[in-house]
Amino acid sequence: MSLNPRIGNWQDRRVWIVGASSGIGAALAEALIDQGARVAVSARSTGKLDALAARAPARVRVLPFDVNDNQAWTTAAAQLAQDWQGIDHFIFCAAAYRPVRAWTLTPELIAEMVGTNVTAAMTGVATVLPALLARGEGAVSLIGSVAGYTGLPKSLVYGPTKAALINFCEALYLDVHPRGLAVHLINPGFVDTPLTQQNDFHMPALLTPAQAAQEIVRGMEAGDFEIHFPKRFTGWLRFLRRLPYRLRFALLAKVAEQP
Repeated sequence: MSLNPRIGNWQDRRVWIVGASSGIGAALAEALIDQGARVAVSARSTGKLDALAARAPARVRVLPFDVNDNQAWTTAAAQLAQDWQGIDHFIFCAAAYRPVRAWTLTPELIAEMVGTNVTAAMTGVATVLPALLARGEGAVSLIGSVAGYTGLPKSLVYGPTKAALINFCEALYLDVHPRGLAVHLINPGFVDTPLTQQNDFHMPALLTPAQAAQEIVRGMEAGDFEIHFPKRFTGWLRFLRRLPYRLRFALLAKVAEQP
C-alpha cells in the first residue's frame, strides 16, 4: 500500500526544483521537463539553469538564488505564485558536502553543511507549506542520503545533516499527510556528482545522475514515502544500522581503514 498518492501524469504539473544546476537536481529537472511538467529551476548559477530552460522555454522558469538567503526564498515563491498561481510539487536537491574526519572538523565546515543541508531545506519547506496546506494537495520531496542511516567514516558532518532530514521528513509526513499532502524522503547511495567526486575511496554501486533521476521519478509515481536506491547497496546499509553497535563499529572500522 502506497503511503502517498500515486502520480499518473506529469503533464503541466508545476514542480519547483531547488539545487537544479548539477547532479541529481539537474537530471531530475531534465527528466520531468521531458515528461511535460512545468519546472521552475533554482540554484546560484544561472548559466546551467538557462541551459535547462532551453529544453522547453515555455514550460521552464529560471529562479536563481542562494538557498541560505531567507528573503530570497520568499521572493522566489512570490514570483511563482504570480507566474503560475503556485506550485504542485517542491523538490529540494541542494547540498553541501566535504569529507570530514574528527581531526579536520572546523566551525566553518559545520556552518556550511548544516546551513545548506538542514536549515535551507527546512526554510524551503516552511516557505511552500502554507499554500500547499491551504489547497489541501501537493507534494514535498527532500534529498537525504543513506549517509543519514548510521555514522560512517569521513561523514562526520554530512551524515548527521542527512539524519536530520530523515527525521524531519518522518515528522513532516505525520503532520501533513492527514491534510492531503505527500512527502517523499529520497535516500540515494553513491551518485556520480560534483560532490561525490571529492571522495578518495571506492564508491560501490555508483550510479549516474540520470539513473538516480529515473529511480526518483519511479518512486514518486508509485507513491513511496522513502525512495532509496540502488537496493543492492542501500539494503546492506539498512541491515547494518540494525546491528548491535559492537558488530556495526567493527565492520565500519574495517571500511575506515581502506584507502
